Parts: sequence; structure tokens; C-alpha cells
Amino acid sequence: MSTYTIGVDVGTTGTKTVLFDTERGIVAQAVRETTLHSPGPGFAEADTDQWHANVVESIREVLQSGDIRRESVVAVAVSGMVPAVVALDDHRRPLRRAILQNDARATREVAELARALADVDLVRMTGSALTQQSVAPTVAWLRTHEPEVYSRTAHYVGSYDWVLTALGADVHVERNWALESGLSTIDGDVADPVLRAAQLDRTVLPPVHSPGAVVGELSSAAADSTGLAAGTALVVGGADHVLSAFAAGVNGPGDALVKLGGAGDILVASDTRVVDERLYLDAHPVPGHWLPNGCMATSGSLIRWFQALIGGADAVALTTLDEEATGTAPAEVLCLPYFLGEKSPLHDPELRGVFAGMHLGHTRADLYRSVLEAIAFGFRHHVDVFTDIGIPPRRVMITNGGSKSTLWKQIHADVLGLEMRPVRGHPGASLGAAVIAAIGVGALDDWSDAARFVTLDPPIEPDPTRRAVYDDAYQTWRDLGAAVTPISHQMARRVRQESDK
Repeated sequence: MSTYTIGVDVGTTGTKTVLFDTERGIVAQAVRETTLHSPGPGFAEADTDQWHANVVESIREVLQSGDIRRESVVAVAVSGMVPAVVALDDHRRPLRRAILQNDARATREVAELARALADVDLVRMTGSALTQQSVAPTVAWLRTHEPEVYSRTAHYVGSYDWVLTALGADVHVERNWALESGLSTIDGDVADPVLRAAQLDRTVLPPVHSPGAVVGELSSAAADSTGLAAGTALVVGGADHVLSAFAAGVNGPGDALVKLGGAGDILVASDTRVVDERLYLDAHPVPGHWLPNGCMATSGSLIRWFQALIGGADAVALTTLDEEATGTAPAEVLCLPYFLGEKSPLHDPELRGVFAGMHLGHTRADLYRSVLEAIAFGFRHHVDVFTDIGIPPRRVMITNGGSKSTLWKQIHADVLGLEMRPVRGHPGASLGAAVIAAIGVGALDDWSDAARFVTLDPPIEPDPTRRAVYDDAYQTWRDLGAAVTPISHQMARRVRQESDK
């Protein structure tokens, strides 16, 4: 008799849920779109009610599609973007929309905390520098701008932690949310200097658990809404980029993943702990291994913005844009993709997006190609950093929605000068969550079992001619970024001053 688990991934642009058979792999999947709210410059929020509705509806759909008895599902695990911030009251209810990991509102608070922590080596202590992604500045922003929310907050948790709690789990945060939040040390202790500087009480930090830990059972109410059996085990999943890498076979040193989601992630597996202020550090789900990584604020979200700008999905499909851009010359227009500021490796929330080098002969195809190239250039910037610290990517997998584009995969191969190995039918972190759910309840024996469910398509090889063009264009792109940075800062300050009036 088959044993099933469910894996859920609460992403920036949508929720994906899979029904997983421990023998056959994925047998059903469902997707629901998520609305990104941006009520102010640099703001990025999501509605937790929509997350919950998406999870409930998608679980019901995979159960129906899989045509199985609900008692056959032994565990549920959830993944999601990190470190999104959900403020919960004493009854575990969200007090406001979630503030997402690519939100850039707390620029002033980042600067203030940086001054307060000037004598603290945060990179060595927490694995990451103080940036727009750090949770402490976001909480400080809430204290100033939404004091009622701040005063009523009993716990701060992540996106996937909250979803699991809403299903019946105890309040908790997963290890990599704690680590990337900047509120925890690499060794798992509370980062007391950060809490003191941000005037945070330890009581708002829930217990920290590692992937695979069972943290509760599905409640009766959640069972009624999802169609699952009450008492189904709820298992800690993990950060979406980490579980996506795990499910794509990124396990040995030098294995890497380029993840083309709403944001852009690149991860390289390491058997040693590596810290650098330009990167983030996550723990690999397999105990004792690490995933130094970078995350750009935009990727697929920038493409969707461009698509909407020129007429929306109904007016022009991405496949049409791909076809048009395939016939354009590489790097004729350069785009700086900093439309939500930038996370790694620059950690500058006051950067702004730019199109440069345009003339009246250029078309939407040229601009669209420049958007694709901009994300690839951002990944190359990260590859430079990884190489600089001694962990160059050697075997690169590529996944998520953007990997469906043949053009974009080829651009990445040409820009990075590396073979890109697409993961066939890869559902991303939802598969990683489903595998971890099975490991957590003993339905799978070992972390290495995940490799059985990974299939790679033939690699995309770099084109030598285009690679030479991109080598030159990349240097120009870096120069453009450096030249525009002071202007971006001036414009960001002016907008902030106007909004403060």
C-alpha cells in the first residue's frame, strides 16, 4: 500500500502543492497565484488569508486529483520564502499582511541599527550582514510606523512557519528563518546584541526547529477545510530556496542551483561553513552541510512587471516575447534589475532600476531581452563572489518558472560560461518539503532518498561567440551600476522625504 505526503511551497508569486508517493514520486500537483501588494516605494507584502486559502484549496485539489483516501496521507510539510515576517497576536492570528523578504521599506532602520552594532561582527556571528532582509530593522519600522501592531505582537514567524501553525502546529520558526533573520547566531543561539540594539524581547522569538521535526498534528478545523484526516503529522519544512536546491540534487561540494522564481536565488553546496558579508548562509537540510547563497530582490517578478507594463499577460504572452527576443542582438540595451533595491551581493535597498543604451530603433523585444540578461548578470556577479571565496560552482542545475524559457536558459549559460542542467518537471521546494515530510515520519529512511526523484534534462552549453559578447557587456553592466548608484540614492532619499511629509 502506497504512503503519501503533501509538500506545500508558499512562494512570492504563488503557492504550489504536491501529493507525493514515497515509491513513485509526485502523483498530483496544484498551483494558486499570490497577489503582491506594494502600498509604498519598496514595499512588498502578501495577504496571509490568501496564503491560507491557497493552501486549503490546493490540498483539496491534489487529494481529488490523486484519488486517494485521506488517511493515506501521513504528513504535511511546508516551505516558503525567507525571511518573510508575520506578526502574530496571542491567539496566533496575523496582525497585518506579511512583510516579504524583498521588502525595502526599513532603509532608515537598517542605517540606525548598523550604527548601533558598529562594533559587532554580524557576519561572523549570524552568517549574514545587516541588510534590508534582516528582521530587526523591519520590527523597528513597525515600532515607529505601526505601534499598535508592534505592541500586540506576541511572536514573529516566517511564511511557512505560520502556514504550518494555522494548520495546527505549535508556534515555531525553522532553523534557516532564524538564521537568515539575523536574530540567531550560526550555532543556533539568540543573537543578543541584535535584540538589544533593536529593543526586542526574547519572548517574541518562538522555538527553533530543524527540517524534519514533527511540530504538531492537523487540527479538526484544518482537517475539515483541507479534506485531510485530523491528526496528520505536521513536519517542519524549510526555506524555499534551500528545499528547492535539496530537491534538485544540490548536495555535493560545488553543486549549485540557479533558481528563477519571483526572486532570484543561487546556492552552492559546501561541506564547510563559509561566511561572507556579500552572501547569506543557510544550513543544508542534511545535517552538517551548508548552503552559502545569494538572493536577488527581483527575477520573475521583474519579468511580470515588464509584461504588465507593455500590455499584460492577455495582451502579450511570455512565449511571444521569447520568440521576439531570440532574434535580437545580445546586450544592446542594458538593464539594472534593482526595481526593489537589491539584496545580495550589494545589500542596497536604495538602488533603483535602469534601462540604458536605448535608441528609437529599439523595440519591446530588445528591452525584454535586456531584462532576461540583467538577471543573468546578477547571477554572474554572485558567481564572482563564490569564486573569490573558494567555492566556485561546478555543476549547475536550473529550476523554477523561468527555466521553462529556452532563451533564458541559453542566456544564463552564455553569461555565466557554465553548462546549465535543467531539472525536468521540477516543482521546486514543494517536492523538497514532501520528501522531508516523509523523512520526518519515517516513511523514507535517509536524506539521500531524495536523489531518486531528480531527473536532469540535457545540459545547455554556452555559445562561445555570445559568451565573448557577454564578457564585455558584463563589465559595462558593472560599471553602469557603479555610476548610477549615487543617483539612485539621491532619488530614493527624495522620494522618502516626500513620503515622510
